[in-house]
Amino acid sequence: MTTDLQIIPIPAFEDNYIWLLHDGQDAIVVDPGDAAPVTEYLAQHQLNLKAILITHHHSDHIDGVATLQSQFKAVQTYAPSAEQYSFDHKPVSESDKITIKIYRNSIKIVLQIIDLPGHTLGHIAYKIVHQSQSLLFCGDTLFGAGCGRLFEGTPNQMQHSLKKLALLPAETKVYCTHEYTAHNINFALTIEPNNKVLMHRKHETTRLRQLNQPSLPSTIGLELATNPFLRCTEIAIKTAMGLENASELQIFTELRLRRNDY
Repeated sequence: MTTDLQIIPIPAFEDNYIWLLHDGQDAIVVDPGDAAPVTEYLAQHQLNLKAILITHHHSDHIDGVATLQSQFKAVQTYAPSAEQYSFDHKPVSESDKITIKIYRNSIKIVLQIIDLPGHTLGHIAYKIVHQSQSLLFCGDTLFGAGCGRLFEGTPNQMQHSLKKLALLPAETKVYCTHEYTAHNINFALTIEPNNKVLMHRKHETTRLRQLNQPSLPSTIGLELATNPFLRCTEIAIKTAMGLENASELQIFTELRLRRNDY
């Protein structure tokens, strides 16, 4: 992590993370489902809220927005153009780029929008490239060793969205919004029990959670090596599922169904 831009996970509800980026003066917050822990952190660290980034419309990602807007009158809120919101916002989609200036270090944060239908039809992610680092805020599309449930989209849409993310640089840091990694790893091990990288990830995730530390961020490279939803062409996975001749989409669909019941 660079010294001029800090990225902080603010826990909310049972297992959400509200990601907060700041330079010591100005802040950007991602998916504030609850305003209270955000305002507490901002006050404690004397930060000004500059922008709010929304990935999709579920209440645990947006319910704090109106309160934050009332407390920080100049805050700019961005949200998916394919979804409806009751609060003031600028609609954005994959053709858009956003530039946000935060001032202590004269940082310009440039965000690329990625359309990711699947979890919801209008779901988006925000990708930041800052000082040679690639940072991805992907909401509920890609999780640590897993992916989001299909509340609105189809398996084909979700798999296409995940393939977009899989093409990002391997070192891209993945900031998703739920602490599901340990449970996802346990499921993945039922499919790929001999994956040594996955076994190591289980050990490291257990260590972090015992220390009450987040298992995130992940990286695209780590997900490619351990996340079954990105590994649907692996022979070992097809064999373990008894679907040696199934298509990639059929494998993905069956994985999602099994994970729903796990």
